[in-house]
Amino acid sequence: MKVALFIPCYIDQFYPKVGIATLQLLEKLGCEVHFPANQTCCGQPMANSGYEHITGDCTKLFQDNFNEYDYVVSPSGSCTLHVKEHIPLKGRIYELIEFITDILKIESLEGEFKHKVGLHQSCHGQRGLHLSQMSELNAPFFSKPEQFLKNLKGLELVTLDRKDECCGFGGTFCVAEEAVSVRMGQDRLSDHLKNGTEILTGGDTSCLMHMEGIIRREKHDIKVMHIAEILNQAMIVPGLES
Repeated sequence: MKVALFIPCYIDQFYPKVGIATLQLLEKLGCEVHFPANQTCCGQPMANSGYEHITGDCTKLFQDNFNEYDYVVSPSGSCTLHVKEHIPLKGRIYELIEFITDILKIESLEGEFKHKVGLHQSCHGQRGLHLSQMSELNAPFFSKPEQFLKNLKGLELVTLDRKDECCGFGGTFCVAEEAVSVRMGQDRLSDHLKNGTEILTGGDTSCLMHMEGIIRREKHDIKVMHIAEILNQAMIVPGLES
């Protein structure tokens, strides 16, 4: 299986360890992973700001970099959803957890992570990619990220009062409506603080970045890790240790 790794620009610039963890995790799961060196932004920030009509060069470059691969995998739900809906690809793009469950058909991973973990279900991942069920629907519950975390030895998954509430990041929303965005982030963090989260995780580094900024400014005792970092750290494979 020929898999290309798409690392969004903000991960490349600020959280390269998330990209490295994603690569190592996919290799531990038996994938042959390639990283097209000429990749850049997918164009989502411009499109979200109402300027999709000028993202043509981003779209063409993305296609040139990724069209030859069977699958494209990214540790970012929001960027994945943008590509799914706006950039035609010969191959298919998947968010990391989506790829592991839907394509690799893996339901659980062997590993150990002895921490109390709070999961943030991002809006793009939940309502766009359907990685978990929305609480407002009268439908059976499921959560693809949660099923992996629950099966790790020693991991205690925190029960939140409002498990799928938005953190307020919203891409360019956090710039246009800074005060509202911060207030929403504080509300989201208060649920984790109240219920004893030690490590805050999720599948969207953008949401985690937003909440980590508030955590640092307010000096809360919570560590932030992308779910790829947790799964990669938890899994030990001879010759491919994290």
